[in-house]
Amino acid sequence: MLHYILKRIVLVIPVIFFISMIVFYIIQLPPGDYVSTYAAKMSVAGDVMSEADIAAMRASLKLDQPWFIQYVAWMSNMITNFDFGYSFSYNKPVTTVISQYMGLTIIVSLVTMAFTYAVAVPIGIYCAVKQYSIGDYIFSAVGFLGMATPHFLMAIILMYLSYVYFGDPLLGLFSSEFVNAGWSFDKVMDLLKHMIIPVIVIGLANTAELIRVMRGQMLDELNKPNVVTARAKGLSETKILVKYPTRAAMNPIVSTIGWSLTSIFTGSTITAIVLNLPIQGPVMYNALLAQDMYLAGTWLLFMAVLTVLGTLISDILLAWLDPKIRTEFRGM
Repeated sequence: MLHYILKRIVLVIPVIFFISMIVFYIIQLPPGDYVSTYAAKMSVAGDVMSEADIAAMRASLKLDQPWFIQYVAWMSNMITNFDFGYSFSYNKPVTTVISQYMGLTIIVSLVTMAFTYAVAVPIGIYCAVKQYSIGDYIFSAVGFLGMATPHFLMAIILMYLSYVYFGDPLLGLFSSEFVNAGWSFDKVMDLLKHMIIPVIVIGLANTAELIRVMRGQMLDELNKPNVVTARAKGLSETKILVKYPTRAAMNPIVSTIGWSLTSIFTGSTITAIVLNLPIQGPVMYNALLAQDMYLAGTWLLFMAVLTVLGTLISDILLAWLDPKIRTEFRGM
């Protein structure tokens, strides 16, 4: 098991390097660069930049070099100095920009993920055990509705309902009086109140999908020979449910952690724009629009690392859940 984990970690390194190279190349595929985008904005504002000014600005930002040279310099600084480059649009180091928003992004994402699994797993079990009951039909209908409704539309509906019934649309993550205030118990409670809509909107689609997966897996496991034998021995239904079908049905649920991490992070972008959330999604969106390649590249690289780590966590949890997988690990 330990040998397998170490082997996977070693393989992760070249994978991340390869992904980072592709990411950096793709970011530069659109015509122009940050300087041309900046010059176009200045032109709209009535301040036209000359070709000499554009060339000088491009040279000062080292954007006149081939993309591969820029990539090597970026990765070298990242490895040796933990320097992810400079954000042109924010006029700050990339680490400063990301650290400014990363804390709230992680909080929203982890709470959303906890909500997703805490709701999906028990409801999926209930729908399988009570197949074709009224509760099964209700949860299935709500699940399909959650999967079919766009995030931004659900966010607008919930904001409207919140304003109508509570007088507050719950925009952002803090009320105006807490935005620049220090952390306190009241600020934490205000944050939790404002996280209700984002967590529901971002987590609902994943929750609905996982409910269907859990329900289907449980139905496959409920009538298998080991469950029938356990019933014949007189074990309680609750003990049987937890020990056999639920444990086996969790395998595909656990295997989704890898993509769930990134889907929650990236899926929050449109919702964050609609709800005016101070998290990484809108920052990434603006960086791509402005062709701020170091900021966009760092964020996309972080997403790649998150995917790889999520997959590794899924594999470890699967080995813990399934004895057959542990046996395969010992043979590696």
